[in-house]
Amino acid sequence: MTTDNGQMTKLLYSLGYCSLLLTASPGWCKQPHSNAQDLDLSQEVIKNSPVLRKWRDRVPNVLDDIKNDPSFRTRLRFGYSQFPSTGQAAGINIGIEDAFIGSSGFTVSGDYETTFNGKREAYGANVNYYLRPLGSYVNIAPVVGYRHLETDRYSTDGVNLGAKLLLVLSRGGGADISLTQSWVAPGSSEEVGLTKLSVGYAVTRNLRVSTDIEKQNARQGKDSRVGVVFEWMIPRD
Repeated sequence: MTTDNGQMTKLLYSLGYCSLLLTASPGWCKQPHSNAQDLDLSQEVIKNSPVLRKWRDRVPNVLDDIKNDPSFRTRLRFGYSQFPSTGQAAGINIGIEDAFIGSSGFTVSGDYETTFNGKREAYGANVNYYLRPLGSYVNIAPVVGYRHLETDRYSTDGVNLGAKLLLVLSRGGGADISLTQSWVAPGSSEEVGLTKLSVGYAVTRNLRVSTDIEKQNARQGKDSRVGVVFEWMIPRD
C-alpha cells in the first residue's frame, strides 16, 4: 500500500507540475517531458489509468483539448408533451440532438412529436453549424433544415431556417440551456415562427432530464408545447 501511495504521489506531482507550467507557458505541454514519462510506476498502476497511458505516450496540449473537446454530447430523446393550446392534449416526443459529423462543428438534430388525439403533429431534421470551438461554454449555431407542422387549424411544411444559442453550465452534458429561434417556409404566406427553450440536467453519467418550452406562431393562430424529456447521452470516442 505504501508503494502504491508513493507512485500515485509521483503521478499527481507530475500532473500538477504540468498544470502549473501550463498556466505560465501553454506550449510546455505540447511535447513529452521527462517528468511525465519517467515516473517509475508499476505496470498495474499504468494499466488501470487511461489518463496515464495517454500521457505516457504523449503529453497532450491540455488547453487545446479543453478548447476543442465538445462541452456537450449527442443525446437520444424520449419524453412526454403537453399541448396547452390544443385543449391540454397529451402526447409524446422522440428525437436525436446534436449527432456530430466527424470532428467538425456540424451536428444533425431530428425529432417527432404528436398528440394522442391526432390534433397536433410535427417532425423534421436540422443541420447545425457551431461557430465557436466545440469546447466553448457559449456557442452559436445557424440552423438549416426541413420541418412539417400540422394542427387542427392549418398544415405547413418547408425549409426551416434560424439560429441556436447554447449555454453550457457543466461540461460533458452535465447541464446546459439552449434557445432556438427558426422560421418554417420563411417569406411565404404559410410562414411559421418557432421558439424553443430547453434546459437539461444530468442525473447519472449518461442520463439527463430535460424540460422543453416551445411556441409556434402562425397567421392562423398561436400554439404551444411543454415537455419533460429523458435524454440518453452517447459518449464521444
